[in-house]
Amino acid sequence: MSQPLEALRRTPLYELAIELNARMTGFSGWEMPVQFGGITQEHQAVRSQAGMFDISHMGKFTLSGRDVLTQIQKLVPSDLSRLQPGQAQYTVLLNPQGGIIDDLIFYFQGDERWVVIVNAATTQKDRDWMLANLSGIEFQDLSKTQALIAVQGKKAVEYLSEIVDQDLSGVKAFGHLEAHVLGQPAFLARTGYTGEDGFEVMLAPEAAIALWRSLLNSGVTPCGLGSRDTLRLEAAMALYGQDINETTTPLEAGLGWLVHLDTKGDFIGRSVLEEQKQNGVKKRLVGLQMQGRNIARHDYPIFFEGKEVGIVTSGTLAPTVGQAISLGYVPTELSKPGQTVEIGIRGKNYPAIVVKRPFYRASK
Repeated sequence: MSQPLEALRRTPLYELAIELNARMTGFSGWEMPVQFGGITQEHQAVRSQAGMFDISHMGKFTLSGRDVLTQIQKLVPSDLSRLQPGQAQYTVLLNPQGGIIDDLIFYFQGDERWVVIVNAATTQKDRDWMLANLSGIEFQDLSKTQALIAVQGKKAVEYLSEIVDQDLSGVKAFGHLEAHVLGQPAFLARTGYTGEDGFEVMLAPEAAIALWRSLLNSGVTPCGLGSRDTLRLEAAMALYGQDINETTTPLEAGLGWLVHLDTKGDFIGRSVLEEQKQNGVKKRLVGLQMQGRNIARHDYPIFFEGKEVGIVTSGTLAPTVGQAISLGYVPTELSKPGQTVEIGIRGKNYPAIVVKRPFYRASK
């Protein structure tokens, strides 16, 4: 994950991270905090109270125009026409082979206006792909002019409600609205990457700095990339570039719920997904739990009866679950919960079992 810190971009909240003695690393071309007080402490703060993450490195676009829905429908397998203003859809951009260019969220604001949030590493790729496949659309890239803070955890809404001028309690999951935070305009969405409740807040850099300081003073725990990774893995949320990429389809990745073949027309990659839906997939992304204390990490091989059959895509010792968990691709016939496989770790094989995902589910 680490990259040389020279020539890396910095978010508007960089100086605040340095003030808090955050440990920094290179990530997707950005210098980002890995941790502040410690990964486990930050992880537990989100699970029990509230934590905040600087995610300003992510790409932020707006799309508008008379024909925008028709145009973006052909880019994704999900039926975006079902959305009402104030609703959003997590989905994937597909290439002609059905592979995942990126996973992203489309937020429908009404009046043919959309906000799109994409991964940092794929911002330029996504921008190029959209512009190459859309015509007559007004496309704005807000990535450099807007900051983004995720406030996550059981008490996230409670903390935010103190400084937002609208009632957040009635906003449903994947709902969004425009409001004022500390008197400044902001876009707030009830989305996140932790498996907990919370909001992602997009606003101008100076307003983001004020928001961060206000939440810090209120007792919200600053969190880095390390706990973001352990939290999302417990919730079995895919990491682009590891668990999903341009060689994996949503049906292979366990994202079949994003594929609405029955309710929408043609889209890029549709024929591949139709074939996979009809004939089945050869591999599947599964949850794995080690049977001992060894940890299966990214790129470790998966074995069955002495033969290498797959690969681990993400793995960690999960603080909440208290187990070594991982995601990985195995042949479909080995993908059912209860199936035993082995993980190759430093030249030795150790047993693991296929389990249902997610590994952790937040209590209501």
